[in-house]
Amino acid sequence: MTEITSDLYRVKDKLYAAADCIIFGFESGRIKLLLFRRRVEPLKGEWSLIGSFVRLEEDVSEAAKRVLKEITGLENVYMEQLKAYGKADRDPGFRCLSIAQYALIRINEYDEELVEKHGAHWFDIDEVPDLVLDHNQMVADALECLKQKARYQPIGFELLPEKFTIPQLQQLYEAIYQRELDSRNFRKKLLSLKVLIKLDEKDKSGSKRGAFLYKFDHENYQKLLKSGYNFEIA
Repeated sequence: MTEITSDLYRVKDKLYAAADCIIFGFESGRIKLLLFRRRVEPLKGEWSLIGSFVRLEEDVSEAAKRVLKEITGLENVYMEQLKAYGKADRDPGFRCLSIAQYALIRINEYDEELVEKHGAHWFDIDEVPDLVLDHNQMVADALECLKQKARYQPIGFELLPEKFTIPQLQQLYEAIYQRELDSRNFRKKLLSLKVLIKLDEKDKSGSKRGAFLYKFDHENYQKLLKSGYNFEIA
């Protein structure tokens, strides 16, 4: 008979599970991160990612979606599990395992009143303050994951408004990759993917001539995805 470790009987010991959300947006050529000041001890008042303990009846992904909706009012946004963070001393308040998720939202669609109600603020990604616990590491890991993912899948469209210009899209990918891209090559590669629908409308905020607006072709993207098409943009 297999010996059962005595640890199973230490019923007073508790291990908590948390869902921490790295919420990215994009505005004025910058990747943004949504943060708020921690409301509980320890480290109350310090800047933190937005998260919650996972309830007994919840899947981890459901907990992350709940947190996102409570803070931003948004549902059905791009969200992906990042990794688990489980160092024994990562949280001085509880023995807590965190499963981090990163989300990409359209910054013009969230509920501003909800965000203000929770005391949350947007920060430029290169101006993120020191965060509690291991949250800075979570952000760094999420950015690296986003950078790698964006090379092969057009997930950057999740950060743009429904209608956008090619220069705006290039700004986004330059912000993700943190380097300049050749405009001519970027446009040529992008249009060759056949996932854009050109509109008759123009954005004239940058010049009198203006730039044509586009929409992302979700239907054609799904068809190409199933065929194994390479979506590497830059």
